[in-house]
Amino acid sequence: MNNGSFYTVAVQRDFVAQHFLFGGDWGDENQRHSHHYRVEVLLEGTELDQHGYLVDIVDIETQLDALVAYYRDKTLNELPEFSSLNPSIEHLSRIFCDSFSERISARNINAVTVKIWENEIAWASFRRERP
Repeated sequence: MNNGSFYTVAVQRDFVAQHFLFGGDWGDENQRHSHHYRVEVLLEGTELDQHGYLVDIVDIETQLDALVAYYRDKTLNELPEFSSLNPSIEHLSRIFCDSFSERISARNINAVTVKIWENEIAWASFRRERP
């Protein structure tokens, strides 16, 4: 039974993608430009499996690598999931989190958090609890 304690496992990857922001005057951000993004996926749960894992890190890496490959070298504005959304790191973290959560099959995961940095000091995150 959970007493408020959680295990957390995290994996990071880097990728470069382009975007431009719209709907406001954000100077250079309104023009197409690249970011060297860093994405971190954090999985939380209260129970380990029979091997002492929350989730096998290889499984996390496999799913994360597939998602990173999808976004790598793309212009986010041109992807269907951003057809009517400003491709902010807030939206990107939510979309990435939901996609990752659908891909990971471990039943003992209570929450998935995705944190995305667009540079060395600025990041946004999104956390999705799982039933």
